[in-house]
Amino acid sequence: MTLPGLTAREGDALPDIVVVFADDLGHGDLSCYGARAFTTPVLDALAASGRRFTDAHAASAVCTPSRYALLTGRYPWRSPLQSAVLGGTDGALIAEDVPTIAHALREIGYRTAAIGKWHLGLDWALADGGRRHIDPERGFQPAMEADGWDVDYTRPFENGPLDRGFDHFVGISGSLDMPPYCYLAGDRVESLPTETKQPLVTSQRPGPAAPGWRDDEVDLRFAEEAVEWLRRTAPDRAEDPPRFLYLATAGPHRPCVPPEEFCGRSGIGPRADSILLVDDIVGRVEAALEHSSRPRLIIFASDNGAPTCYPEDGSLEDHLPNGELRGQKADVYDGGHRVPLIVAGDGLTPGTDARLVSLLDLFPSLLEHVAGRVQGDPAGRPGGLPPASLALDGAGDLLHASGPSSRVVGTTAFDGSLVLMREAQTAVFSTGSGGFSEPVGVPTRMDSDEGQFFDRASDPQQTTDIWEASAAGRREMVARFIDDTGYGEY
Repeated sequence: MTLPGLTAREGDALPDIVVVFADDLGHGDLSCYGARAFTTPVLDALAASGRRFTDAHAASAVCTPSRYALLTGRYPWRSPLQSAVLGGTDGALIAEDVPTIAHALREIGYRTAAIGKWHLGLDWALADGGRRHIDPERGFQPAMEADGWDVDYTRPFENGPLDRGFDHFVGISGSLDMPPYCYLAGDRVESLPTETKQPLVTSQRPGPAAPGWRDDEVDLRFAEEAVEWLRRTAPDRAEDPPRFLYLATAGPHRPCVPPEEFCGRSGIGPRADSILLVDDIVGRVEAALEHSSRPRLIIFASDNGAPTCYPEDGSLEDHLPNGELRGQKADVYDGGHRVPLIVAGDGLTPGTDARLVSLLDLFPSLLEHVAGRVQGDPAGRPGGLPPASLALDGAGDLLHASGPSSRVVGTTAFDGSLVLMREAQTAVFSTGSGGFSEPVGVPTRMDSDEGQFFDRASDPQQTTDIWEASAAGRREMVARFIDDTGYGEY
């Protein structure tokens, strides 16, 4: 894919860019965000040297749609997936004509790598001779519980990371609780999954596994691959290309099985031990970047909030994974989608940023930071693109401080329920959580008489529903969101 008119900026050297995307790490899971039962020294130092966002939201409260939004800059409801998440053997979700952040950065000269959890689908070859594929013109239901035995793992998959803007890929197809349990390299499995893996913990699905597969080694493997790629591609000359690394950890998503050297380190259970591993991985990546003379930009975030419904993951008495926020992973409430976001790099002003922002903003903001003026753009915006080229939903000011905005930011719950936010106001179009917390309720239409409304300024824990008193403000938010996004046409 080519993106006409997109060029690198002139002048200063382009930075190496690393995005570390943790899995199910909540707003309260880092000590720089209030955790007290353990410390995350690497990420604390990164936050101190950079910008720590306190009101950042994923575009969904669950894995797949959140990752779709991060990499494409588009709301996940623009895809065929309207609720839930993909299974490990579902087809590719990102359409061939949808550019990713990797496409855009590669267009201006970046080397690109994706390492870790993909969970955006792959067009697998099937044992019956066919091929898995998502048809956007037909109704689509993800196969979250698929056992994976209908796939022909001897043949390459199609429409994976190498077809979505990345030059290099090593990872796994889905979450660490869904088959196949094997590493992927490029466009195929690294070792054939010929054995049957039995679940380690509640919710892990049985299915095909590569011989010798170990859940507790996965994130260590990702760290090794990331460090090796950064060292191998370190520039020797000024004209060598900059790098973009998208590193998506498997943890602290379930099963929480940290490697032996991290077991017990937190003192409160395996999930917190896995968080300490993620912190350590960020440190390894930072050290590997020391081999480059280029400026650097490091972004750390999580795909959604933390689940709090699995006692085996560790004690909640001394640690609240989502802080004082209401809800958990998958929910419409802040605990489902409000996430840590840290951005650090040369030339950025450090500090705490309380603006309402979305992870959708990362794609356009990186373009604003590294792209030159776009040919044919009459406004001459740095990094700006005509809507037909990228059609990004986010704002481009994430990396550079600005005042409060009247923009309306959207997100969705596990069941597809829509949430709209404007400054401290939150409109929830669901009769319940839409996710893992009871009562789950059902999604409602934006013109419905049912829903929930919260003022997070006076009620940060979202305990008081003021839906009845919010009609005028709610209608204004809905109208603005529809006008900005065309919601309802998809």
